Amino acid sequence: HEDMLATFGPLNLRPNQFRWVTDMPSEGEAKVVIDLLTQRFYVYRGERLVGVSTISSGKKGSETPLGFWAVMLKKNGYSRKYDNAPMPFMQMYDDKGIAFHAGPNPGYPASHGCVRLPLKFAERLFGMTKLGTKVTIEG
Repeated sequence: HEDMLATFGPLNLRPNQFRWVTDMPSEGEAKVVIDLLTQRFYVYRGERLVGVSTISSGKKGSETPLGFWAVMLKKNGYSRKYDNAPMPFMQMYDDKGIAFHAGPNPGYPASHGCVRLPLKFAERLFGMTKLGTKVTIEG
């Protein structure tokens, strides 16, 4: 949150809103931090915050797991568990199928465990990350 204030100033993001820096660094590994309490997704390049977005994480009974992860699969996919639901720009980080991807973002936890992102944010993020990108989920 402090990095967001330092980079973008006070933001009152509504569901499906996000921000990227205008002067994106060309070097540095991407890193993701997801805050379940504030329903925010932070993207770093090296040590610099470069993007922030609203999310919709797992609802009660299907909570998004906390911990330290790494992106293990990237693709435009469909859910095998939930009626073939589309998962655009999907980046899976656990072997049970939990991922972050584009999807409905009502502003509160509403998924079956995945982290849903606004479509245009997920698309740009997909181009920044690679297999092994570090993912931290706190809350």
